[in-house]
Amino acid sequence: MAQDRLIHGCMGLGGSWDREPYGAADVEHAHAVVEAALDAGITAFDHADIYRHGKAEAVFGEVLARAPGLRDRITLQTKCGIRLAEGDRPGTYDLRGGSIARCVEESLTRLRTDRLDTLLLHRPDPLADPEDIAEVLTSLHRQGLVGQFGVSNMDAQQLARLQAPLDIPLVANQLEMSLHRRDWLESEVLVNTPAAAQLGFPEGTLDYCRSHSVRLQAWGALAQGRYTDRPETAADRATALLVRELAEQKGTTPETIVLWWLRRHPAGIVPVIGTANPARIRACRDATDEPRLSHDEWYGLWITARGTPLP
Repeated sequence: MAQDRLIHGCMGLGGSWDREPYGAADVEHAHAVVEAALDAGITAFDHADIYRHGKAEAVFGEVLARAPGLRDRITLQTKCGIRLAEGDRPGTYDLRGGSIARCVEESLTRLRTDRLDTLLLHRPDPLADPEDIAEVLTSLHRQGLVGQFGVSNMDAQQLARLQAPLDIPLVANQLEMSLHRRDWLESEVLVNTPAAAQLGFPEGTLDYCRSHSVRLQAWGALAQGRYTDRPETAADRATALLVRELAEQKGTTPETIVLWWLRRHPAGIVPVIGTANPARIRACRDATDEPRLSHDEWYGLWITARGTPLP
């Protein structure tokens, strides 16, 4: 995973968000998405056991079954720890050791593979016991079922608590990060300003990840298209115009500019591309190249997206 510059997020695969079975058209769509990702130089795929109630993993498993040898050309990552609402029971989080082991077994079955390259713990569980988690992760690693581990949507203190009893290093933290969702970046420059109190991003998380070699993965990296084809505000429209201008100057696509902006940050952010549109995936092809954004261009995008000057 350390070599991956982009990851394709597979939440859009598998049809509807219900328990209705997927169909042949859903498998064909998944196959087209995987081919588009490979065409764009993307060989890492991100799942979660809850995506489409497991159907995202299942249709991906069908694609793998159709293409002998594909599994060895890609890296597979999935997440566990969220329990979707069912009947009268509300949605909850569950990072008990037995639950993690069961979720891994079920994901492996749906994905039709004998191993996961990476497993992420999807959300913090306030009842979780780090010792219990460390025991099951170590067991999964020793059995060869999971190569490495990480988290999603967690802060520095939560990472540190999980790491303390665990000899295997946590290697990834997946957070919402984009040119639109900028609280991770704003927190660096709004120290000692009244606006700092309005930020929800936990202090020290980026620094912890960088100093402990925890790779930052950015979900929502394309900002749901607001800087390419779906601007919502005046700042969005101004940013989308600047994005198009930069794309034309550099002979690339608007999607690439948006992703280069994330990758230009020295934290080594790996964008997760969540679109299930093959054409839009292919538009990200150049984003695996070294970002060709100057210091002034990077700041210009940030300030335009903010809609206000820096303090």
